[in-house]
Formats: sequence, structure tokens, C-alpha cells
Amino acid sequence: MLIGVSIPVPEPWGEWLREKRRSFGDSGADHIPSHITLAPPLEIDPAQLDSLAEDLSSEALKHSPFKVALAGTGTFRPVSDVVYIVVRQGVPESAALARGVQRVVQSPVPEHDFHPHVTVAHDLDQDALDVAAADLDDFECEFDVDEIELYVHKDDSGWEPIRAFALGGSGES
Repeated sequence: MLIGVSIPVPEPWGEWLREKRRSFGDSGADHIPSHITLAPPLEIDPAQLDSLAEDLSSEALKHSPFKVALAGTGTFRPVSDVVYIVVRQGVPESAALARGVQRVVQSPVPEHDFHPHVTVAHDLDQDALDVAAADLDDFECEFDVDEIELYVHKDDSGWEPIRAFALGGSGES
């Protein structure tokens, strides 16, 4: 079973960004909800799911809700053909949450430092990436993060949220 843990981008922005991603020619929009990744995809034994969910719930409760502000675009080019929406507010909180979640799911040591973002174009030609970056450069939104979601990858439909875990503590322990 392939799982992932993320901060969902709420409506109306989540679906709006997903539609924009589709409009740039990125078929990833068909099976990936708009999100900020906390733990990259990881294969687990389905028998571990309930235990993992309990651990994620406990971890989430250690973190206080916080505000995220998204604004403008960035890119990982030339390292990776990705255009993303920049997280302007909520970076330290997202990073602390990611460290805790990655510890819980026993994620491998990441190749790159944690950089919270919302992907809006991936593995497209350079012109399409340029269009995505320019088109969304003035995008802005804010939302409260009061939960994280556990996703499971399904062959027919892609990434689906299966469980949400409420934040609620007074900070990272």
C-alpha cells in the first residue's frame, strides 16, 4: 500500500489550482489533489495502517493550528521540472509538522531540505512551465491549517484522502 501525508489546500482554492494544473497540460491533476507534502509517498504493509493512523493522530495533536499564506510562483528548475505556488506564511510550522510526520512514518532521509510548496506544473516542457509560472504569479490565498490528511494511492483514481488528523497542541514536542 502506498501512502502519503499532506496538508490539503482547502476549497475553493484546492480544486481551482487543480483545474489550473490541468489547463497547463499536467495530467497529474487528474489523480493528485492540491496539497503541501509533509511526507513523500511511502510503501507500507496494509496491516500497519491502523497503528500508523494512531501514531499520526498523536503527532498531529502535538502541533498547534496555524495559518498558511500562498502567494506567487517558484520553480525547482533546473534540478526538477516543477513550478509551484510559494508558501509565504506557515513555513516554520509546516517544517516542524513535516519533521514529526516523517519520524512517525519512518520516511527515508530526504534528498533535499524540506521546502513547503503546492505543485501546479510538473514534468512539462519548458514553455508550458513558463506559462504556468507567469499565469499564477499573482495568485494569493490564506487558510487555517487545523488538520493533516493521510492519503492512499489507488491505481484507478490516484491519491485519495482516507483519514484526517486534527492539530491541537501547544507546539511541537
